[in-house]
Amino acid sequence: MKYAKTSMAIAVAAVLGATAVMAAPGEGRGKADTNRDGTVSKAEMLAAADSKFAKLDANSDGILNAADREAMAKRRFAKMDADGSGAVSEAEFNAAHEARKAEREARTSANQGEGEGRRRKGMRGGGKGMAMLRNADTNSDQAVSREEYMAVAEARFAKVDTNGDGSLTKEERQAMREHMRGKRGEGRRGRGES
Repeated sequence: MKYAKTSMAIAVAAVLGATAVMAAPGEGRGKADTNRDGTVSKAEMLAAADSKFAKLDANSDGILNAADREAMAKRRFAKMDADGSGAVSEAEFNAAHEARKAEREARTSANQGEGEGRRRKGMRGGGKGMAMLRNADTNSDQAVSREEYMAVAEARFAKVDTNGDGSLTKEERQAMREHMRGKRGEGRRGRGES
């Protein structure tokens, strides 16, 4: 069964978010280590995953699907349409583009200040993203429910928690990032990219 592109992007973002929430502050975008003790407990990870799901569930129906992508697109359009005319002028478009650019630069600067110098490239569907979506969408309805999302987050946590103590140390998270970096490199080499 082919997945609609509109459903795929939002669901893949959700599944990838299940990994991102495990990073501690100063280690990319994740903010799961709320008490800043250097480890991410399962409870912290589940709270962060739930928060991420709520953010992605733009229409608050408990399911990530094409309707959420459409709701997000409408929000982005409304944000660009500064004068509320129902149309985005070239000036409004350029202003929105510059604002997004400034936000990205500020995030990059903040991450570099915390020792995170690389810029993360977005992953948009295809290949492994589709496999992740199929795995998360256990009932094959072209959507990811909160339960499916949380199950992926828990499974990822268990995989990264190599010593099974219910918390992720900095070393375990680093090992996960290195493993993922290696897998991305293998994928690029397989496609002939450098």
